[in-house]
Amino acid sequence: MSELAPLISDLGIILIVAGCVTILFKWLKQPVILGYIVAGFITGPAVSFFPNVTDTANIKIWADIGVIFLLFAMGLEFSFRKLLNVGLSAFIATLTIVAGMMFLGYTAGNAMGFTHITSLFLGGMLSMSSTAIVFKAFNDMNLLQQKFTGIVLGILVVEDLVGVVMLVVLSTLAASQHFEGTALLGSLFKLIGFLVFWSALGIYLLPTLMKRIRRYISDEILLIVSLGLCLLMVMIAVKAGFSSALGAFVMGSLLAETIESEKIGRVVQPVKDLFAAIFFVSVGMMIDPAVIAQYIIPILILTLLVLAGQTFFGTLGIMLSGQSLKVALQSGCSLTQVGEFAFIIASLGVSLKVTDSHLYPIIVAVSVVTTFFTPYMIRFADPAYRLIEKHIPDWLSQLLAKYASGSMAARHQNDWHRLLKSMFIGVAIYLIVCIMFVALFFSQLHPFIQERIPGIYGKLLSAAIVLSVISPLLWAVINKKNHSPEFRKLWNDGRFNRGALVSLILVKVLLCIIILMSVVVRLFNVASGAALIVAVAIIVSFHFSKRIRKQSTMIEARFNENFQGQEEASDSADTVRLQLEESEQLANLHTANFVVDPDSYEAGRTLNEIAPRNRFRINIISIRRGESWIDLPESKERIYPYDKITAAGTDNDLKLFGQALNAKKNQQTGTSGHTEMNIRNVCLDKSSSIIHKKLKDIKTRNYIILALEREKNIMMNPNPDTSFQIGDIVWIVGRKGAEKEV
Repeated sequence: MSELAPLISDLGIILIVAGCVTILFKWLKQPVILGYIVAGFITGPAVSFFPNVTDTANIKIWADIGVIFLLFAMGLEFSFRKLLNVGLSAFIATLTIVAGMMFLGYTAGNAMGFTHITSLFLGGMLSMSSTAIVFKAFNDMNLLQQKFTGIVLGILVVEDLVGVVMLVVLSTLAASQHFEGTALLGSLFKLIGFLVFWSALGIYLLPTLMKRIRRYISDEILLIVSLGLCLLMVMIAVKAGFSSALGAFVMGSLLAETIESEKIGRVVQPVKDLFAAIFFVSVGMMIDPAVIAQYIIPILILTLLVLAGQTFFGTLGIMLSGQSLKVALQSGCSLTQVGEFAFIIASLGVSLKVTDSHLYPIIVAVSVVTTFFTPYMIRFADPAYRLIEKHIPDWLSQLLAKYASGSMAARHQNDWHRLLKSMFIGVAIYLIVCIMFVALFFSQLHPFIQERIPGIYGKLLSAAIVLSVISPLLWAVINKKNHSPEFRKLWNDGRFNRGALVSLILVKVLLCIIILMSVVVRLFNVASGAALIVAVAIIVSFHFSKRIRKQSTMIEARFNENFQGQEEASDSADTVRLQLEESEQLANLHTANFVVDPDSYEAGRTLNEIAPRNRFRINIISIRRGESWIDLPESKERIYPYDKITAAGTDNDLKLFGQALNAKKNQQTGTSGHTEMNIRNVCLDKSSSIIHKKLKDIKTRNYIILALEREKNIMMNPNPDTSFQIGDIVWIVGRKGAEKEV
């Protein structure tokens, strides 16, 4: 008799225990992630009285896959448009939180006797809050429509990006084992080049590809394609010297820009849930009660450090970004937990063998405790604010209010600032793409060509390939914003501006010449002077080539179209949200999103019948239905199940609107639930209530007549004018006891 492979039996134990424990935690209204960690502890080596995992090496591989799919799912929730729309508040607050918590974590680690690299990893772990736990807490406490929750979720979006960058930086520091500025700077430039190149290429190709193959893709095929692309980018990232987590996150963020982003998230969700569960179970397996008992004091200290530090730096950062003290304190108290990224950073330290062995169970224990306190910290914000407001000096209160209103006011940007900002971003992206393509070509494709076509012909073929790819990009670099309204206005304002503008163009031309010279020298090994002449000649030919100009225009148009994608129609809502954030007079107003429940009492009603302005003092800005948007909907517009409504109002008014939108029909009308339907046949006699009646005259909601059998002839769906006679056999479908009415 064949034996069961350890991998299968171990997986069975993990899933059975995880299922039972998470059901218990759900009943206790605790986060599911904690249930997974507890299940891992039960099935791990620390517990001997219960069947546990026999081959932890296989589980480690599955956990690595879990990290990949977890980061892939985070990337799907990320998207570059969402990053641009979170507002300045999220960026300022995130940098303040990460810098402050990194400093506290590093200092605390050194004070506890950890090594420098372990202390640095500890600071990175303590600076990352949990998106999953915070979102669940907001949802359970019905706070998703509050103003501060939007700011917190924006901070968590930026933290995801910072966490990915942190993985690369910590990996570099771990590899060198000391703080070498040159190596760190080189890794950062390499990371920026990798992100920009693959992001630009992905945004240019993937949305267009998804649109063209959309009609051929089912859910099954979409799942296979999405996971295949994820693992492909993982292989590319690892080959480039980065972590697999970075590749998964990048591909997720690229697919988030496609028209199928929501559908991809839905079909990938079960796979992500399975492997993420195994990852968190593997985290629990590393818990050692002896280590926790030995380091109980550091665990308590780090727990207090997270609760106090995240509250302080979160409040400070959000106040620095221009929000009020109340919103800042509510936001800071919501971020007081150690999140999923901490486990990923801890796993990185363990895999690289650079962190102390006891750090992993310590950070897991801190995460469990801080997660438990999350809802209590959120509730603590309001009484804490009332206490501070009661005792804060008047001059300080006025100073904070003045700073908030001054920071939120829209700032004037002169023409030079707007021109340089837009020109720098566009030129930087094009140059990075060119440089990365040239580097990839000479490292991968050029040796392949030289092996098969040696000599001058191979070099000419390589030159043709490189120039055909980079020529439209270099044309865009030189001409980017040269004909914009700001450029023309500055040109017409005076001679001094003209000199500076010409200098800008010359700098861009010089950068393009340098790139072309490097290509010519590398291919043909000529002197710098000859390479300069060739590069200038190529630039001149670019300038007069209509074909290259057309290609460049088409590339930029497709990129802009793909980047805007299906979110283009939502720009009005985003604009309104940003204006509300920047307006002193409208400081209490903000936007919130609602999804219409299929059982909502309001579903199917018009906006005139719902009366959002009169009943709730809120305004409907837009309705998203499938892939279409209805901006500023009219009063006759109906709302339907799964519509996504964007509304503007105060915290309290939006909360009341959300409660009304979630009210079920059976709560409003008192109707009972579904009753079982059965098919029966009834032979009509002289006591039957429908004798000599026509079908159209029978008024009842308890049954439907399916067929009539008369003299061995069966009439399916009888005519409305059919009259029933004694001896007819009637087939009905209806509720229990309906045959008594026939």
